Amino acid sequence: MAWKKACSVNDVAVDTLRKFDVGGVGVLVANLGDEFKAYPPACPHMEEPLEQSGVCSGGLLTCTKHLWQWDMRTGEQRAPAEKPLLMYDVRLDGDDVMVNVEHELEYEYEEEDDDDFEW
Repeated sequence: MAWKKACSVNDVAVDTLRKFDVGGVGVLVANLGDEFKAYPPACPHMEEPLEQSGVCSGGLLTCTKHLWQWDMRTGEQRAPAEKPLLMYDVRLDGDDVMVNVEHELEYEYEEEDDDDFEW
């Protein structure tokens, strides 16, 4: 396992997301109040940067670009999201938030077909 320090517990306020470079991998760390979670930094829908468009409230993460939502504890999608949220393993080591970045988690995105566009 490749556990690396992402940040300190005081670096991420409750109900917020913050992006960190963890061993050369961009990782979003979320403080849910009673635990920390970590995710890839882009929305699984259209690669929107969640550090800018993500809103955390009541254990739900909402991408404000297209209103996709996920349960932040499990990664399960809520309507209208069609893909689950990928998650890194997280543990606390004293005041350090440690993330397992053995490999980078990435979403598969569908290519937009511009050929079907008509004026």
